[in-house]
Amino acid sequence: MNKMLNRAMMVLVLLGAPLAAHAEKIAVVDMQAVFEQLPQREQVNETLKAEFGDRVAAVQKMQEELRGLLEKQQRDAALMSESQKTDMMRKMESMKAELQLKGKALDEDMRRRNGEEQNKLLLEVQKTINSIAEKEQYDMVLQRGAVIYVKPSADISNKVVEALGKGK
Repeated sequence: MNKMLNRAMMVLVLLGAPLAAHAEKIAVVDMQAVFEQLPQREQVNETLKAEFGDRVAAVQKMQEELRGLLEKQQRDAALMSESQKTDMMRKMESMKAELQLKGKALDEDMRRRNGEEQNKLLLEVQKTINSIAEKEQYDMVLQRGAVIYVKPSADISNKVVEALGKGK
């Protein structure tokens, strides 16, 4: 009796599974492709360039000054006294340490700000995906990398990019 009940339950589960799978409308989005095509990316790049332009220029200027001192040391070493050589070495070491400190701080600040801007874009993309999914009545939207095969008609990546381009 118990075996018969188990078989009956198994048949119902097996018959019901394909029906449930076909009832869902599924789409995929290639997030990397969406981000690469976003028109807002250029705006983010321009914002960050404006925000960090002065600091980048200052670090580049320091690099040029250090390079100039190094060339001068190599060129004029034979004509310098020991104290002049020592002074130049100290000056170069000091500049190198300052350059490393400023360069590292700049790098960290730029990475942090870029992350903040990327998160803003991600929220915008997510809202757009949700909007398209609701409008077109998708039950589920998956990341393109999570599936092995998908019909091209189920990929809504271009729709997302178009909607973001229109300022949806």
